[in-house]
Amino acid sequence: MKKKILFPLLLSGLVWFSSCDSNNDDNGTGTARMEVRMTDSPGDYEEVNVEIESVQIHKGDGDSEDGWLTLDDINPGVYNLLDFANGRDTLLASAELPVGHISQIRLILGDDNSVKLKSGEEIALKTPSGQTSGVKLQLDAHLEDDVTYMVLLDFDAAKSVVPKGNGGYNLKPVIRTITQAIAGGIKGKVTPAEYKPGIYVISAANDTIGGFANDNGDFLIKGVPAGTYTVKFYTENDLHNLTVENISVSQNQILDMGVVELPQE
Repeated sequence: MKKKILFPLLLSGLVWFSSCDSNNDDNGTGTARMEVRMTDSPGDYEEVNVEIESVQIHKGDGDSEDGWLTLDDINPGVYNLLDFANGRDTLLASAELPVGHISQIRLILGDDNSVKLKSGEEIALKTPSGQTSGVKLQLDAHLEDDVTYMVLLDFDAAKSVVPKGNGGYNLKPVIRTITQAIAGGIKGKVTPAEYKPGIYVISAANDTIGGFANDNGDFLIKGVPAGTYTVKFYTENDLHNLTVENISVSQNQILDMGVVELPQE
């Protein structure tokens, strides 16, 4: 079944409730979130259909087989690359990964690949035997704790479909990778902790990311793009609400608000 759902690269009006927990930013451990998305440069075909079964990331340097990690949240299927031209993309896979260096990404392709010509004729795409272990692409990025990263796979449909002399076609994926740390975050500690406020991080465009403080009053809102925000703390019956304006979040950083004192009766 061909995927037909389109996702714009940037979403407005997004309300995202992220997990909040005690942070471990300073101990050299932790996780980063990675999203792998696919987009396309147009080709002179009606369709270019590619079956993607799995997405893997290689930790560290080298090419040892035990360094590969499979992204656990995968959307497998047959994708028409031309659905994702002109700035559109789709989410292929995502995962929480250990911090550290990643060197490669690998796409595991299925056999259900085809090209539909302008004439309406649909022809199977043959994948060269050298790609049976997957299509490997260089990344060379370092994942940091509590940062969200996007890897954009920019297929070139025109160059990826290679005509053969006998009228057939080969699939030799030509893909450009773009890796970007797309978000930082906000952390801190509320007092009194027993108020357990809900926390809304609101942008100038009224996009909202939210979460909650834990039993100790600690909060960590992940996935906040760089920008200036209003942070609102909401408590039961609105008795201890607090609004803090002009909170600036930088790319690839977790902003520490320190101790936030909520109003008391």
